[in-house]
Amino acid sequence: EKQNCRSLNTIFRTSFLFHSEDSRFKVDGDGTLKLKRGVTLHNGHKEFYVSTQSKGKKITVPVRVLHEARHCHHHHHEMTTQPQPGSSLSLPVLNFPKSSGGLKRRKRDWVIPPINFPENDRGPFPKNMVQIRSNNDKEVKILYSITGPGADQPPVGLFTVDKNSGFLYVTQPLDREKKDKYVLLAHAVAVGEGKAEAPMDIIVEVIDMNDNKPVFTQDPFTGTVPEASKPGDEVMQVTATDADKEGSAHSDVRYTILSQEPPLPSLNMFVINPVTGMIRVNAAGLDRENILKYTLKIQAADLEGNGLTSFGKAIITVTDSNDNAPQFVTPSYTVSVPENKVDALVVKMPVTDGDDPHSSAWATTFKIVDGDPQGLFNVSTGPSKLEGIITTAKPLDFEKNNKYTLLVTVANEVPFAVPLPTSTATVIVNVEDVNEAPVFSPVEKMIKKPEDLPVDSDLVLYTATDPDTARNQKVTYKIRNDLAGWLSINKDTGLIKVKSPMDRESTFVQDNKYSVVVLGTDNDEIPATGTGTLIIELEDVNDNPPTIDERMIKVCNKESSPQLLSITDKDGAELLYYPPFKTIVLFDALCVCCAPVLSLLLLMFLRKRGGEKKEPLLQEDDVRDNIYYYDEEGGGEDDQDFDLSVLHRGLDNRPDVFRNDIAPTMARPEYRPRPANPADIGNFIDDNLKAADNDPTAPPYDSLLVFDYEGGGSEAGSLSSLNSSSSGDDQDYDLLQQWGPRFKKLSDMYGGGED
Repeated sequence: EKQNCRSLNTIFRTSFLFHSEDSRFKVDGDGTLKLKRGVTLHNGHKEFYVSTQSKGKKITVPVRVLHEARHCHHHHHEMTTQPQPGSSLSLPVLNFPKSSGGLKRRKRDWVIPPINFPENDRGPFPKNMVQIRSNNDKEVKILYSITGPGADQPPVGLFTVDKNSGFLYVTQPLDREKKDKYVLLAHAVAVGEGKAEAPMDIIVEVIDMNDNKPVFTQDPFTGTVPEASKPGDEVMQVTATDADKEGSAHSDVRYTILSQEPPLPSLNMFVINPVTGMIRVNAAGLDRENILKYTLKIQAADLEGNGLTSFGKAIITVTDSNDNAPQFVTPSYTVSVPENKVDALVVKMPVTDGDDPHSSAWATTFKIVDGDPQGLFNVSTGPSKLEGIITTAKPLDFEKNNKYTLLVTVANEVPFAVPLPTSTATVIVNVEDVNEAPVFSPVEKMIKKPEDLPVDSDLVLYTATDPDTARNQKVTYKIRNDLAGWLSINKDTGLIKVKSPMDRESTFVQDNKYSVVVLGTDNDEIPATGTGTLIIELEDVNDNPPTIDERMIKVCNKESSPQLLSITDKDGAELLYYPPFKTIVLFDALCVCCAPVLSLLLLMFLRKRGGEKKEPLLQEDDVRDNIYYYDEEGGGEDDQDFDLSVLHRGLDNRPDVFRNDIAPTMARPEYRPRPANPADIGNFIDDNLKAADNDPTAPPYDSLLVFDYEGGGSEAGSLSSLNSSSSGDDQDYDLLQQWGPRFKKLSDMYGGGED
């Protein structure tokens, strides 16, 4: 019932086929109700039904036509017709709401239904739209006017009103796509009274007409599809827009594929969703290697595909999929590789691939799947990406295995898009025998020997084996880098001997070790030589005497102090031993300022510490155990007033004889005997020197004092028989040469040698 007072234009906003059950009325396709002939409305109104079909369903709408103004219930408005016989009823009448108390303004609570007017109307213009009436137009003259956008505001003059009759006109076609609604304000003024109706809103809604065809959002559309795509896989989406009213049939677009180029391998390789425009794969058989691109002609039509149409293109590029397996050009290879080489080239294996060049589906990888359990070979992809390269990863050994059979497979950098057979190649590798150098075992051999091994003593047997067992070759030996020249080797057996005395203290020895390189050479036509290193750790023996670092020391004959001597021995510290000193002291009393020069020569005997006790280097009864010469510190006979002949008197080698020239006249001081402890030798010498200085019975200080007894029967005679002024040229010092290298220096010093 709420629809009874509405305009049919409000109900039927699109073009439909209507049927009225009252034959005196008809409804146009745009919803306009018209009177076909004169009609008398009994009881002041007429009610009937209008029906139409929409989407397969019948729609029935009740219509009520009033003969004179009668208002509906609150918030409804009546349409009043004023038919004239023989005319058509096409204009609704809008009455100003009635108000109590004449033209007095009151609060508006009426809702005026909008006026629906189709866009793009062909006129003629101006064209009546509706009549505005005041309820008081029979009592007073009313003048009508309108204001608002489209009237006195831009677009000015689009709507006008006849001020006397109240007919509202549109002056030109409306365009819903520019403006779909206008809100006007209607005014009614009583002439001469200056009073007016309350202004009434008039809403003009522009009825959409299907005057815009769909427009594709781009042309052409471009997309890609992998050649391995399956039916149903999405490819791309096309879209079109329609400027007509959204949500209406006028903007309801449907899509259709009109054609496909090329039509291979089937005519309908793709299908499109008519509503969404999504294009999908429709059939299998895409093959980029044969057809790279497809062009589809697409149609977009509104009115659910039955209205206005437009056309566009969709260009689909077929992208490469890994649907072609790489293939070996040659399925089998036979090659030869020399043994003992790493990174040696074995073989290059070219392949082909039908996929897109330089793509991951085209580039290849290789794998050795059989025949190399020890990992002796390596396979890699060459720079061209279509070549497998096999090299040796470890040395091959002809004597262990002279033939390998490898099975190699090839694949792509990305997995196959579809199941494909894998290509394989067989590589037979024959190992070539080469002459290998003899091998010492161990490569570095260490032995420990004493340094004083006699010449021609056996050191060690150091041999090498020839890996080329099948050749039965002989190995000969030679020593290289024997810097000291101490060793020799038997060239056939490899036995190493001492050629000359070894010396641990030699500069060729580092950290007690002496190293030489031993060569082992086979007798092949092109001989091969292997090397081994022999390291001899030399054990120290007591073959170097200790030496006193100080060549001269000075002590004073008054208030003298002990002097500490520095002793050096080239042998190891464990061999150094300090026995008691055997000394003879010669001194001169020629220093008036109490600073006589004292020359000492100390002879020490060394004994081996620990283990078996060794004999001293010099035997007790050896003539070398005695001191024959100390030095001459006298100032010469011309400098003294006393007789020096007493220096040449023998004392019979008796320790109890102190003087034999003048008998003592008073008690002599006590002289200390030689101490048993070698550590007290310094005090012993110092005390006896002081005793001699304080002896009032002592001869001139140039006399000889005997502090120790060095034994009797010496072949060299007594020191007292030596003339202090003698140059010593009459002595035969060459005898010292016979005592060994340790006395050679003494012979050179006193025998007149240049050194």
